[in-house]
Parts: sequence; structure tokens; C-alpha cells
Amino acid sequence: MKNKTSLLFVLGLVLVGLLVNSCKKDNQGTIETLLTAGKWQLASVVATVYLGDATLSTTTLNTTCDTTQIFSFNTDNSCTYSNFDCIPQTSSGRWSLSADKLTLSADMTCRDTTAVGTSKPFVAARIINLGQYSMVLDTGNIQTYDVTKPRTIVRYGFVHQKTTIK
Repeated sequence: MKNKTSLLFVLGLVLVGLLVNSCKKDNQGTIETLLTAGKWQLASVVATVYLGDATLSTTTLNTTCDTTQIFSFNTDNSCTYSNFDCIPQTSSGRWSLSADKLTLSADMTCRDTTAVGTSKPFVAARIINLGQYSMVLDTGNIQTYDVTKPRTIVRYGFVHQKTTIK
């Protein structure tokens, strides 16, 4: 009889645990909430050239830049990037996520040091990592590619500036 009581008690605890964990949670931890819960400061930029899956070269960019670069996402789907490519500026645009929430699209145009003078660096950015403390985005030729031609992927690493996630 004692074993049956203990067994019923354990089963009751398991049942309560299942019920509590199955309740609908708020938006804490969703991709949208993580993006909009503060500002993201650029920590690193690395350009990697690939041929197929083989790495041809890796270059760390912005090594002499002492200007803080900030990427901000707002709940109305607007976004800003301050000081892109170490050029004093604030670029604005709109952001969205793909249906599978693995690709970020930000349509802002930023001045840069290319021959053209401007680019849309985050028009198609694959989300590699996104958490409360860091965000890593890959840009460049991230879609289907020809394995016989070199392609460049630029990886942006951001750290989250301290803000409370509600």
C-alpha cells in the first residue's frame, strides 16, 4: 500500500509538471522579441571566401575602427544602423523575417567604402545565432551558388547592449 501511495504521488507530480509546461507562454524568447529588446553593438566582421565548401581565405574587417556601430530593431519593423563601415551615418529602413525565421531582411541603404559607395548589407542575412547576449548574421552569397566560382560570406557578430527582456 505504501508503494502505491508513493507511485500515485510521483505520477501526480509528473502530471502537474506536464500541465504547467504545456500552458501558453508569453513572447519571451521569440526571435522578434530578442531582436527588438534593445540595441546590438557590432563586435566583429569577418569575410570568408569559399570555393564550394573549401575556405580560400578569411579576413577580419574593421580592425582599426574605433567608432561604435549599433544595429537597432523596433517593434513597428523599422530599423537603424549607426556608423556602418566605420562611416559616421545613421541608415534607416524596414526589417522582416522569412517564413521559417532563419533569414533577416533589412532594406536600409548604407554608405560604405566600395566603389559604388552604398550597399544594402542586410537585405538577405542568414541568422546563424540569436540569443539574449549575441547575434551572428551571415551576408553575401548565402543562397544557391555555383560550386566552381568563389563566393564571399561576410559574418557580422553583435553583442546585445544591456536591456531587460520582458
